[in-house]
Amino acid sequence: MARSEAGYQLREVQKGFEPADWKPMKTVGPGVREIRIREGAGAFRIIYLASGGQQVVVVHVFPKKTKTTSRHDIDLAAIRLRAWKG
Repeated sequence: MARSEAGYQLREVQKGFEPADWKPMKTVGPGVREIRIREGAGAFRIIYLASGGQQVVVVHVFPKKTKTTSRHDIDLAAIRLRAWKG
């Protein structure tokens, strides 16, 4: 279910719409957002950058286990974003 919801939310972003539940992730980089998905199996997060047009760069996806996003997850997303930007 979470995988299907993630795909749906990312497609909405590609079409230019806002995801149903998101927050900015300025600690990762400018324009980066986190989609929040909650379901019976737990909470999941998708950190992405919508970089114009229909392009969406997903830099990290992970199950959420604590109330705050771990430093490890933030750092990993930032490293991947820098690598993508070259």
